[in-house]
Amino acid sequence: MSQISQPEPLSNQLSSFVPALRRHARALTGDQDNGDQFALATLESILQKPDLVQDAASLKVGLFGVFFQAWDAQTHPITASDDPTVSDAQQHLRLLTPDSRHALLLHSIEQFSIPEIAQIMARPDSEVQRLISDAHAEIAKSIAGRILVIEDEAMIAMDLQDIVEEMGHSVTGMAATHSQAITLAQSTKPDLILSDIQLGDGSSGIDAVAEILTGFGDIPVIFITAFPEYLLTGERPEPAFVMTKPYSAEQVKSALSQAMFFRSSCEIEL
Repeated sequence: MSQISQPEPLSNQLSSFVPALRRHARALTGDQDNGDQFALATLESILQKPDLVQDAASLKVGLFGVFFQAWDAQTHPITASDDPTVSDAQQHLRLLTPDSRHALLLHSIEQFSIPEIAQIMARPDSEVQRLISDAHAEIAKSIAGRILVIEDEAMIAMDLQDIVEEMGHSVTGMAATHSQAITLAQSTKPDLILSDIQLGDGSSGIDAVAEILTGFGDIPVIFITAFPEYLLTGERPEPAFVMTKPYSAEQVKSALSQAMFFRSSCEIEL
């Protein structure tokens, strides 16, 4: 007699979406700890009241919808800061239309469709489209910068260079190894780093970035990798922007704009 399979516990179903939710929360807040607090509160709310996600198009849409409701229900004042990096981010934040940045992140980084974002944000499809367009226009006003690309695959490195330069930024150099990355960073300090985590000669992009940050302090970092689980463990400080290969040009543009928008990243201790 065959056994009737039991439905998978809700906590197990949600667990597969936790890295994406944490990534979204960090990118939205610009801070790992603050983002994780919002993500944790969202998960706890759903586990206490599973009906919060029962009418969603999917469990992931429902999860992000509950997160958005929690975020939207609170005020997020921009207080003055003596830190030039934080102050710069605050100036940019004042330029954004409410919800535009949230919509852009959901669409470009998390790859939700317009109808899914409309359900998450409880907005009409047309308004979501407008919010995304507004975000692109507003963030484009950010100051152009110098970008260091750390990538051992030549075709990918050249593709990233094309995307970066199309946005009005300049590429300080393209490094294929740890040693090349350090040399380039020392010779021309970049404003942002785009980096793979595993390089062809066996060296580590993670180690290269950590060494660069030790020498130069806070520089925004975007990791583009086929192995995001190496960075999204929740066991140590993590970068705010981690994208998975294969990526789209829109994803890179969105993450780069967001990172330059804040001009800072979480400290990396690896």
